[in-house]
Amino acid sequence: MKSAFRKISRVGSLGGGTKWYLSEDCLLAAKRMMYTVEYRRFYLRDLEYIMVWPSSLWLWRLMIPAALLLALGVSFWHWVNSTSGEIFSVLALGWVGLELARGPTARSRIHTTGATVDLPLVKRTRRAHKVLDKIDTVVRTTRSVLEQPTTPLNIALPAERHAQTGSEASATSSIAAATQTNGS
Repeated sequence: MKSAFRKISRVGSLGGGTKWYLSEDCLLAAKRMMYTVEYRRFYLRDLEYIMVWPSSLWLWRLMIPAALLLALGVSFWHWVNSTSGEIFSVLALGWVGLELARGPTARSRIHTTGATVDLPLVKRTRRAHKVLDKIDTVVRTTRSVLEQPTTPLNIALPAERHAQTGSEASATSSIAAATQTNGS
């Protein structure tokens, strides 16, 4: 049996992480914290917006390890030998290069008609457009199915209804005509 949910994103952390699943009618977040899993379901018909922005802590994630590795490299160069100092200095430059290549970390907010939730949707902002495109296509198809006009209802008046006056008959026929043209 094939599952109706497909995984679209995974954001890991030290204590667990969040996995995101998408189906035809909802977006499901499975947040794992140590030995428990908390599920949050967001129905696509209630979804108002999903916002992803770069985290301001990204620069600290870039600078602190690089500065520590560089300081360790300089101290090893000075007190131990140049080879060990070069190794740690190259590691510091490698860390900076890797973080710059991966891009800024992301924060995200999901707003529905009933709630606003801050949950990590993606780890990096460069991947956000891929995940948001998948969600957007499913939301558009769901909403287009909901907005398709239904077949007009034919209102049949009972035949043995008592005689109507002229104003009642014209009002009933105009309501029936308006109902058929509006499609509701």
